[in-house]
Amino acid sequence: MTPAEERLDAVVRGRVQGVGFRFMVLEEASRLGLAGWVANEQDGSVRCVAEGPRERLQTLLEFLRAGPRGARVDEVNVTWAAAAGTMTRFTVRSGGHAGD
Repeated sequence: MTPAEERLDAVVRGRVQGVGFRFMVLEEASRLGLAGWVANEQDGSVRCVAEGPRERLQTLLEFLRAGPRGARVDEVNVTWAAAAGTMTRFTVRSGGHAGD
């Protein structure tokens, strides 16, 4: 972790489950070299927690707001924080995950 790294915690609402959203986020976050995870939530939303340089996180956030083909994004709630530096790669978590 470098001092310039931050944490993006985003909850995406809309038609975001059952459309390949998590796996497209995994692909995009991996392409950007970010660490973190994405998971379906019980309320029908998708939560994404990612760490890395702010400009790469902004690119991921733009992707989350647009969504992949077949998805409909109605709302994205975003929280920014300092990176914890505890994650080494980006993964897909199953429902009922413990979070961080």
